[in-house]
Amino acid sequence: MRPWNFSAGPSVLPVDVLEQAAREMLDWHGSGMSVMEMSHRGKEFMQIRDEAEQDLRDLLQVPDDFAVLFMQGGAQAQNAIVPMNLLGLAGHNQADYVVSGSWSKKSFKEAQRYGDVRLAASSEASTEINQQTQAGFSWFPTPDTWEVRATSSYVHVCANETIGGVEFNDWPLLSVPLVVDVSSNILSRPIDFSKVDMAYAGAQKNAGPAGLTIVIVRKDLLGGASEYCPSAFNYDLVAKSQSMFNTPPTYPIYMAGLVFKWLKTQGGVAAMEQRNQQKSELLYRYLDSSDFYHNQVEPSVRSRMNIPFLLAKPELDALFLAEAEKAGLLQLKGHKSVGGMRASIYNALPLAAVEALVAFMKDFEAKHG
Repeated sequence: MRPWNFSAGPSVLPVDVLEQAAREMLDWHGSGMSVMEMSHRGKEFMQIRDEAEQDLRDLLQVPDDFAVLFMQGGAQAQNAIVPMNLLGLAGHNQADYVVSGSWSKKSFKEAQRYGDVRLAASSEASTEINQQTQAGFSWFPTPDTWEVRATSSYVHVCANETIGGVEFNDWPLLSVPLVVDVSSNILSRPIDFSKVDMAYAGAQKNAGPAGLTIVIVRKDLLGGASEYCPSAFNYDLVAKSQSMFNTPPTYPIYMAGLVFKWLKTQGGVAAMEQRNQQKSELLYRYLDSSDFYHNQVEPSVRSRMNIPFLLAKPELDALFLAEAEKAGLLQLKGHKSVGGMRASIYNALPLAAVEALVAFMKDFEAKHG
């Protein structure tokens, strides 16, 4: 049996998907070619791309008035691409950002380079981050506290913070477009596109391997890119060319397409949400019952995808990680900015993996608590 991989990303992929990709590596469906070798404009790859888009639309129930783009550069590149495309929509070159963790803070800082970008709300602690208490970002600013300007072109938020383990998805209906970074919880729960005007995600958490960025954007937001926006990053041009403005990340699109088909066989996003809730509740329930481990995130906004926790005795961190690896539990080290541990339990990680982790944690606590 393979070890359980709790990596925050690039992360675990479904075994069925990896096995299918291995079978098709040298010859995709009798074409005589690997997907890596295909022309991106050939009929074989166009079939792969078209099916991937349709399956993603089906899974997330994407409305027809939204474009689905397959891009490159990851979510961090979108930190610049979003303002270059959307800042000028309302005519004031303005946007407002909600900061709820390290990733949304990066988004905010990058966007400030391109216009009048202000902080709508922040949950960052006023004191310096303490690596042993995980202080810094442990809650989410509720929408009623957001200071949104009527003249802003959009409001930007991050749905799930992989480092701090904060997740929020109860979006308000705003008078300006809402842009959501869903990199680490895409396909783990529904997205309400009656409230979300654009969603984007790096694929390497829940959708496939690194190299693909998914952008789902309302079509009437297209066409307002700044004059300095590179053509390859212009949403309107990418949409009009069906993500073929330049050579797309063909193999990551293929792999993501396999993941989308696998998700459909598993019951789709609704089934994934139920499983993710079950997995996360199991781990949080144990953490809350223990004095040896601790999670500091406000319970109402605890992430289902990324669960950070600290040991009561930080001097045991290295031993915990070493013993966990011996037990077949990989990639549990927390992000360097907060320390401690982090279990990322994305769609492809089954309940059995979380059960194995909890059993190990109980045993470790019994020996060292």
